[in-house]
Amino acid sequence: MSMTEKKTNPLRYIAVAFSFLLLGTFLSPILTCGNSSENPLQLKADGSDKLSPAQTQAVALEDAFQEVFDKVSPSVVSIATEGTVNVPLHPFEYFFGPPQNQRKGSRQQRLSGLGSGIVLNEDGYIMTNHHVVENMDKFTVKLKNKSEYGAKLIGSDPTADIALLKISAPKGTLVPSLIGDSSKVRVGNWAIAIGAPLGLEQSFTVGVVSAIQRGGLDRSGLAYIQTDAAINQGNSGGPLLNIRGEVIGINRMIVSQSGGSDGIGFAIPINEARRVVEELKVNGSVARAWIGAGVDHITDRDLAQFGLKSKQGAIIHQIVKGSPADKAGLQLMDVIVEVEGKPVRTPDELVGLIVNSKIGKRIELKIIRNKNEILTSITPEKKPN
Repeated sequence: MSMTEKKTNPLRYIAVAFSFLLLGTFLSPILTCGNSSENPLQLKADGSDKLSPAQTQAVALEDAFQEVFDKVSPSVVSIATEGTVNVPLHPFEYFFGPPQNQRKGSRQQRLSGLGSGIVLNEDGYIMTNHHVVENMDKFTVKLKNKSEYGAKLIGSDPTADIALLKISAPKGTLVPSLIGDSSKVRVGNWAIAIGAPLGLEQSFTVGVVSAIQRGGLDRSGLAYIQTDAAINQGNSGGPLLNIRGEVIGINRMIVSQSGGSDGIGFAIPINEARRVVEELKVNGSVARAWIGAGVDHITDRDLAQFGLKSKQGAIIHQIVKGSPADKAGLQLMDVIVEVEGKPVRTPDELVGLIVNSKIGKRIELKIIRNKNEILTSITPEKKPN
């Protein structure tokens, strides 16, 4: 190697290093996308950005829902039930005979179910639906903290679909529900349900009150609170709440073509449910007023035949012999249009007015008979079992 070649080597290294330096300078903005403080690809974890007024209101509502759940959920229980019923024998069993320990013509079948309920007080009284406990003989109440207690059935009312259970829990264990006033419920109010839908305990759903005073769903005479808050099997007996966390109703049933929640749920107003459990606590059953008259809707044919002006009212199609209706002289095809001055629009309204009247106290009726308005009175009696 010559002396000339040895002198040029350092220059070559310097040139290569300088080329890499220029290349790095050129590529660095591309690789880093500029200043890191202005890097659009760098994810920011800073949550200190100021919320808009709308976002602030939304977060406040979110906090309110969480407060309701935290406050109310310890008062909501799950109720597991077990029972035994007699069912008809299958035709196969008629030919070959049932097991020896079964009665002729029927066999025993074990049932199980799951519902919800609310804690009424620290003494251990639990409110739920009658249909949750119907035909069952074993009841297990589970609290939010997973504690389980065997429960005793104090009483049950199939008409209002309300039942009262009692558990024995250590003092300070139970958190009583906050009871509201269902007479103050209005359409558009928030409606919140907590329960065990499909066995999923402590589930929380939110909607609004869709309607109030929704009658005509059954022969109970009750006027229900309707809600679009999701309610499914297992929610029965659980609370319907307002935004304050107060119980305004006891979830009872849904209307659905699929069997799941279609956003049409019904709750028993808490004022009625509370009145029922107070009587169940004292007597174990509910005494209801009865007049012994079967009534129906007014048809177009009735309008023409009896010269009625409208379909409002309830037409008598049956009178039980010896009943208050019989004693008061009511007749078939009489149309009851008022009870104690309150107009009767449908048969269900009449049932509600009679059921909620006082046993043994005379009430005034306005009826239409042979195109004439007649004022009469009747004394409701206790409804036979």
